[in-house]
Parts: sequence; structure tokens; C-alpha cells
Amino acid sequence: MDCPDARAPDAFVAGSEKAAPAGRRRLPAAQREQQIVEAAAQFFAEHGLAGQTRELAREIGITHSAIFRYFPTKEALLERVYEHIYVKRWNPAWGGLVQDRSQALETRILRFYREYAEKIFDYVWVRIFVFSGLKGYDIAPRYLTIIRDRVIHPICTEMRADLNLPPPETVPLTERETEAAWALHGKIFYLAIRKFVYGWPIPDDLSHVIADDVGAFLRGAAPIFVDSVRDISPP
Repeated sequence: MDCPDARAPDAFVAGSEKAAPAGRRRLPAAQREQQIVEAAAQFFAEHGLAGQTRELAREIGITHSAIFRYFPTKEALLERVYEHIYVKRWNPAWGGLVQDRSQALETRILRFYREYAEKIFDYVWVRIFVFSGLKGYDIAPRYLTIIRDRVIHPICTEMRADLNLPPPETVPLTERETEAAWALHGKIFYLAIRKFVYGWPIPDDLSHVIADDVGAFLRGAAPIFVDSVRDISPP
């Protein structure tokens, strides 16, 4: 798949630290560290998280020891990749957006997923996420915990409120309710899987697709929420 995101950063293609062109200044430590992180993210997205740091050093044109000068272990490097790719792309305002009851629920959820898709529909983001799950690294579980706490549960809470149902503090959320919200999230994320894992085309403009998915969720999930609360509420 011809994806511009798959190319190695230009700063590392030119050659090794030892053979830097004449007159080229040595990078400050913080800048070099950041370049290693960005190149590592690209490398792991292409080769998987089982890729060796020695091969990473060869691809980006620095010595193997240079990597460990900044990151004592591969796990430490992966932790920085996680922060760079996943933590920094999370918009703290999204939590307030989903829970802003001055807007219609459909408007809130739709705006969130449109903004979210703009952030995560990315070659490196998607492939590292998938590779981490396949190889048992904790990147995917840690991130899914964030999604559960900041997206799935808030959507369920707001769905309850929109249907005039008791809040989770009174009647705990059921598996049926949370699974309905996970199904919406998974349906949207599958578009990214199709593009960046399977190499299968998706629409250039996802706005209508996401709107259709959100609308289908709201219509289909409403009876699930009503039935779930009724089944566990005291008579």
C-alpha cells in the first residue's frame, strides 16, 4: 500500500551519526531523542513490535549504542512510543464534549467520532495498536482502558440520561449496554483496520459513514438500554 506515512523520516535516511555530512551540527539531546522515538514508531508500525533495535538503528542510520544511550531497554523505547503516538493525540476536551447536555446526544457523539477519526486514522497509530495486541504488549489494553473509561461509559451514561433512565450510580451499567457502545466504537475503528492493515480502500470522506453509524447506534441501542435497566431494576 502506497502510504506517505510509511516512509522513514528524512532526518534518518541521510546516514549515520559518525558519517554526518561536513558542517552538519550535532543535534541537541532532546531533539535526537525525539527523532529516535518518531523513527521507532515508523519502524515498529512496518515490522511489528518484535522488530529488533539493532535493525532499527541500521534503518535510521545511527549506531545501536546510540539508541540505548537514550533508552536503556526496548521496553523504555516502546513506552515513549506509546506516549508519543497515543497519549499525546488524546484530546482532553473530548470528555466534556460527550457529556455536554446543552447539545443533542447525536450531535455530541457524532462530533466526537469525527474528531477522533481525524486523530487515529493513521498508518503508524493503527498498525502499532494491532501489533501490540498480537504480541501481547500492553499498549492496546492500556489504551482500551482509556476508551472504556472516557468514551464507552460516558456514552452509556448519556444514553441513559437521554432516555430518562436511572444513572449508573443508581442502576449499574449492564454488559448489554456497554457492548452496544463498544460495537459502535469497533465499527468505526474497523474502517481504519481495512485501510491500514488489510490495504482495502475506504471512502475519502468519512463524515457520512460515521453519521450513519452513530444514527444506527442511537436507534438500535435505545431498546437495549430500556430492556437492560428494566431487567435489573427492583420492582
